[in-house]
This record gives sequence, structure tokens and C-alpha cells, in this order.
Amino acid sequence: MVSAGLEILGLSMCVIGSFLVMVSCGLPMWKVTAFIEANIVVAQTMWDGLWMSCVVQSTGLIQCKMHNSVLALTHDLQAARALTVISSVMGVLGLMVVIVGAQCTNCIRSEYVKARVVNAGGATFIISGVFVLVPLCWMANSIISDFYNPQVPASKKREIGAALYIGWAASALLLIGGSLLCCSCPSSGNSGYSVKYAPTKRATPNGDYDKRNYV
Repeated sequence: MVSAGLEILGLSMCVIGSFLVMVSCGLPMWKVTAFIEANIVVAQTMWDGLWMSCVVQSTGLIQCKMHNSVLALTHDLQAARALTVISSVMGVLGLMVVIVGAQCTNCIRSEYVKARVVNAGGATFIISGVFVLVPLCWMANSIISDFYNPQVPASKKREIGAALYIGWAASALLLIGGSLLCCSCPSSGNSGYSVKYAPTKRATPNGDYDKRNYV
């Protein structure tokens, strides 16, 4: 019963984490305009994402433009694109694997095999969390380095956007949920029943059974 509860909890966390990874991948708010020095009062805000750049006017009007060339992007954006997409795909794959081996399904009869399948799904979710964590930390390090770099003009300085915080939350859910799935299944030694048989009653030398056997 405890194992089933951990399995449901871990799967729920991984599903939410995978959904947040997709949300973070699609949001354009990876880098946002830093309001410092001469940029304290501006009429527009810049958003830079993996797939597009947006300009938000003070009137509320939003204009977005897709990135025309992948090769023209910086290395951190290129890596973030690839790794977040791979993480999303692995999240869907991990979900399918866990459902096949879940205790509430009958796709697999053997309890030992089902346990190993769920463990494989949990490992897939953990790898998915690591894949999305790498570009997030890389992007955050690049933003912070440029922010404190005196050679970068104030108009080009950026701050960490909401998409990175969502991605970090998704990564934490995937890592924790995947770990729960890896340890939620019962071990193979608990399967089956242990039967103890009484020793065989032996006859006495004269051919009769010992009377103590009938007490």
C-alpha cells in the first residue's frame, strides 16, 4: 500500500514537472529587460525566449518576432532549445513507461518485471530533469555575468525571466518524483509466499510410529 502511494505521488510530480518544462520551453520570458541607470523609465520591455523575442509596450501591446536563424543564436540559446525539447520528449516517454508498469494496470503480469519497468520510468524522469536543469543554469550564469560586466551597455543588460524559475521548479519536481518512482516498487525478494513444512515422521526400529508423534 505504501509502495502504491509513493508511486502515485512520484508519477503526479513527474507529470506536473513535464508540463512545466513544456511551458518554460514555450514562454519568451527567459531574459527580460533590466531597469537600471538610464533604463529606469522606459516605454517598452524586451523579452527574449528560445523561439521568439517580444517587445511589450507601456500601453500593453505585445509584438513578437520569431528567431529567423538558429545558427545566429548564441550558444546558450541553441543548447537550451535542444535540451528542453529532449527533456519534454523524455518526460512523455517516461510517463508511458511508468503507466505500462504501474501497479494499477495489467499490461504486465509479473510483479518483478513491473517493478523494473517503473524503475526505468523513474530513471527516465530523472534524466529529463537533469537535461532541463543544464540549460537553465547555463542561461542564468550568462545573464548574471553580463549583468555585472562593465563592458556590456546598460541597454543590453538582462535579468532572469519567469521562464527560468518555472524551469527550476519543473526540474525539482522531475528529480524528486523520479527518485520516488525508483524506490517505490517492492523488491523481488518480497514476491511469492514462504511455506514451511514440518519434518517427516520416522518409524521406530520395530516398525511402529513413535507415540509422541500423535500427541
